[in-house]
Amino acid sequence: MFDKEHFIEDCRAAIKGKDAQAVIREHVARAVSEPSQLMRILGEPKRAGVETIYKADDLTILNLCWGPGMVFKPHDHRMWAVIGIYTGRELNTFFRRAERGLTRHGTKELNAKDVAPLGATIIHAVTNPLERITGAIHVYGGDFFATPRSEWDPNTLEEQPYNVEHTMRAFEESNARLGVKSHHA
Repeated sequence: MFDKEHFIEDCRAAIKGKDAQAVIREHVARAVSEPSQLMRILGEPKRAGVETIYKADDLTILNLCWGPGMVFKPHDHRMWAVIGIYTGRELNTFFRRAERGLTRHGTKELNAKDVAPLGATIIHAVTNPLERITGAIHVYGGDFFATPRSEWDPNTLEEQPYNVEHTMRAFEESNARLGVKSHHA
């Protein structure tokens, strides 16, 4: 059964050891292996958004909920990540840097109970192809909010500094389509 405090402690212990990403991948896989148990603790996703479960200089754990049909532009993290889906579906489109912008480099679909490790240099765009919210646990090997990152214009694939306001606006626009009130209202 999922226990949020134990999960945080397990991830904190793993980050200090060898093969932190691989060990954390196992913790995330165990957490998403029983989605109903996880949702009993985190709540069933009712709105798009990002809930910070834990944040430190060397570790960030998020409950990330993509709204129906939400498309998120190409971006990087500049740290490794482990993503585990507990409800819904996430379609990742991967990119590589090119002479000008980016070139596509494949896709990976993640469904409930799927877990994917992402390397520190990965650039990806994320789409929720469903007409319902997709919920995922994201664990990052660093301070996700304090690390400078890049995002790319989805049309021109031109690189620009990551803009957290754009991200929050995308979640709020998704909630508006869902008819869910903003946390800021």
